[in-house]
Amino acid sequence: MGHPEKLMGLYCYELLNVKKLIQQSQEAKKQAYCPYSKFRVGAALLTLENHVFTGCNVENACYNLGICAERNAMAKAVSEGCKVFKAIAIASDMNDQFISPCGGCRQFMREFGTNWDVFLTKPDGSYLEKTVDELLPISFGPAELLTEKLPE
Repeated sequence: MGHPEKLMGLYCYELLNVKKLIQQSQEAKKQAYCPYSKFRVGAALLTLENHVFTGCNVENACYNLGICAERNAMAKAVSEGCKVFKAIAIASDMNDQFISPCGGCRQFMREFGTNWDVFLTKPDGSYLEKTVDELLPISFGPAELLTEKLPE
């Protein structure tokens, strides 16, 4: 478990803390508003200050206006002044495979760094641990906006 290249302490999780974060994502899933897809998703986001923000997917009759659980949790955290994250756990009702964030959520996560953990889970509590960088390699982020550009 874990990524050996990470600093010890800040990004290391005890098994109990990971399980608790996963349980919180499963609880958040219960609040999902998904009358169209019937696909419930919950997320629990752990900040640098060890505060947890949860989110669930919220659908809309105008489909593209819905919001994913991961972005919901991150937006809540940012609105409360938290912009540095340690980990996010994502839960769904899929038994046969681990839930994985959509491309939009991967890019949204990347805005806040590449070296933090994403726990892809199943309802039984089993999980895969990835980093944002592993989920979105060779990514575009804030630093790319600062690179030299062609003159107009």
